[in-house]
Amino acid sequence: MEEGILAPVARLDRWLDAVLVALLVTCSVRYLLRHDLDGTAVLVLAGAAVLGAAYLTRRLVAGHAAWPYVWITVVVVLWVALSLVAPSFAWTAVPVAFAVLQVLPFAYAVTVVVVMTTVVSVAWSRIIDELDPTVVVGPVGIALVTVLSYRALEREARTRQTLIDELTDAQADLAAAQRRSGALAERTRLSREIHDSVGQGLSSITLLLSAAEQDWDRMPAAAREHVATAGVAAREGLDEVRRVVRDLAPAGLEDDATGDALTAALERVAGGTHGLDVQVRVHGAPVAVDPAVASALVRSARGAVANVVEHADATRAVVSLTFLSDEVRLDVRDDGHGFDPARRPGARGDRGHGLDGIRERASGLGGSAAVESAPGEGTTVTVRFPLVVEEPRG
Repeated sequence: MEEGILAPVARLDRWLDAVLVALLVTCSVRYLLRHDLDGTAVLVLAGAAVLGAAYLTRRLVAGHAAWPYVWITVVVVLWVALSLVAPSFAWTAVPVAFAVLQVLPFAYAVTVVVVMTTVVSVAWSRIIDELDPTVVVGPVGIALVTVLSYRALEREARTRQTLIDELTDAQADLAAAQRRSGALAERTRLSREIHDSVGQGLSSITLLLSAAEQDWDRMPAAAREHVATAGVAAREGLDEVRRVVRDLAPAGLEDDATGDALTAALERVAGGTHGLDVQVRVHGAPVAVDPAVASALVRSARGAVANVVEHADATRAVVSLTFLSDEVRLDVRDDGHGFDPARRPGARGDRGHGLDGIRERASGLGGSAAVESAPGEGTTVTVRFPLVVEEPRG
């Protein structure tokens, strides 16, 4: 496997192949113009052909374990022999040196390039009449600059790759965290909606069945009515569970263009209680409310009323829906024994969980929820949502 300081680049490899072939042809022509076609010339031309053929086999051995090192050794030895016999071919050092930089690790590549630079200097010194310092300094300087430049490029490439790998890992971690967060949010939503939407229905069913049991012998007609009402509540609860799982709004709210469906849904909430007088009051002119907000209002009302039934020991509750110019507000007030809102959630059974669910639901839609209560003074749960009214198009 190639592990040199230059990453294999297909386009660069093709250019190096073309440059080497062009230099071999040019140097061969130059050699023939200055020498007779004798035995030595035939050997030189044959060596040039073998060097070119060997160089062009690089991609054939690139993926075979130690073969790239064998290949570069053969190419360098052929180049050294050819350059010492015919110094003109020393020009082919450039593509050969690039191949060395591609295949060999940095320390070995530097050593080979130094040897090649020495061969270039020795070869050219044979065809000049006197010692020319540029013949030594020039190749050495070029080789030094080339090696150091590509060493810097190699380090930069590795640094960039490391950053890319770290970014990829960070993105993968973020995606995993988002999936976990989404799963947690969905579990929280289901827990909250089941508590507030289904809790009241189950409480009503329990109370209705308990009343039916008490009246079964004395007032069978009333007992049957309680059982029938419990059956209706059970069917509505099942339908609501399905809607919660599918994240749909309560029935009738999806296409509510006037706000009347919201009021009707709240009246159904009030009518679904047993043993508690619940009144619904509407203040202001009803307007269309976003289905998600309307659903949140209905489910918050259910949760608040369920808390009243289960915990407040109240006899009466009022559900008030108020339409203002910039918001819609829901208030659920009861005449129960109240509690201390400063106490930790969960201190009164499930009541704290239900109130937390109401707050979380309101916050998730850009609204707010507040609880006012004191021991012996009843409780008021208030939920507010911004109201955006679409102006009629003229």
